[in-house]
Amino acid sequence: MTAPQTATRSTPSLLNRLAGANLQHYVVYVGFLAIFLFFAVVLRDSGFLTQRNLVNIILQTAPVTIMAIGLVFALSAGEIDLSIGSTVAVSALGGAIAMAAFPQAALLAGLGAGLGMGLLVGLVNGALVAYLRLPSFLVTLATMGLFAGVARSLTQLRSIPVTDPVFTSLFGSGNLFGIPSLVIWTIAAVAIGHFIFRQTKYGAHVLATGDNARAAMVTGIKVRRVRLSVFLISGAMAGLAGLLYSGRLQAAKYTLGETDLMTVIAAVIVGGTLLNGGKGSIIGALVGSLMMGMLNNGLILMGLSVSDQMIVRGLIILVAVAVSLRETSR
Repeated sequence: MTAPQTATRSTPSLLNRLAGANLQHYVVYVGFLAIFLFFAVVLRDSGFLTQRNLVNIILQTAPVTIMAIGLVFALSAGEIDLSIGSTVAVSALGGAIAMAAFPQAALLAGLGAGLGMGLLVGLVNGALVAYLRLPSFLVTLATMGLFAGVARSLTQLRSIPVTDPVFTSLFGSGNLFGIPSLVIWTIAAVAIGHFIFRQTKYGAHVLATGDNARAAMVTGIKVRRVRLSVFLISGAMAGLAGLLYSGRLQAAKYTLGETDLMTVIAAVIVGGTLLNGGKGSIIGALVGSLMMGMLNNGLILMGLSVSDQMIVRGLIILVAVAVSLRETSR
């Protein structure tokens, strides 16, 4: 076979492989780089590239990244959790109330109450979905409103100060070897979440459940337990996010987390997690979260309003969903 003939045959093969490549594997990284370069050029005189601003983006997106990790597990199992914003609020308020009630053991009281509230919400959602076989969309839509009301009634719409220095240092303003505590929490959560999701049998069971629940059940996977567990994980991550919010702001209020749902969903979907389950990425969710944080930061520096930011996030979700459905239909 001659060299020109070999080149002629190999070229279509290369083109076919490029055409058949899964765009979702790369869209979040390409999008992140494109948005970064755009703001770096447009906002070069507005402080976007300063170390302080870039670190601030990471700090502001830490709670969103934590919530995104939990949502990756839920979506990968074929479920969805719309109640994460309300869970953040009740967890932050529960932790703050517990610290005020037990000042001598504020750290343990706040941590236990905050994570406990998150797990409680996850347990309610998971039990209704896994054992009563109710649709997760409707269940979590209902509990979103339910726990939003609980958050408002806990303190009669008042904010609760969080003044314990150990708690605020550990969950907010502290540093370890020069690394902000919020960054450490993010790295730890991503590392643990990625390991569980990709390297353990449980992670494989989550993906199998989301891909085909009946087939997973036939192979011996406890599908109900998996569904319950992903809601517990999502609730716990939202609870932790609530503690990070209250630690950084040194206060807990019913409004915490109420605008985060759209951002979290955008980060997870852009990061490569399919809406109908069977596929997810913790690293992709991290990059997606940072991309959404960078986008918000850049739009603020450009002087755009909150409504304009919501429009841009909505357009990004539409693009991500379009890519997701296109890849699924192949």
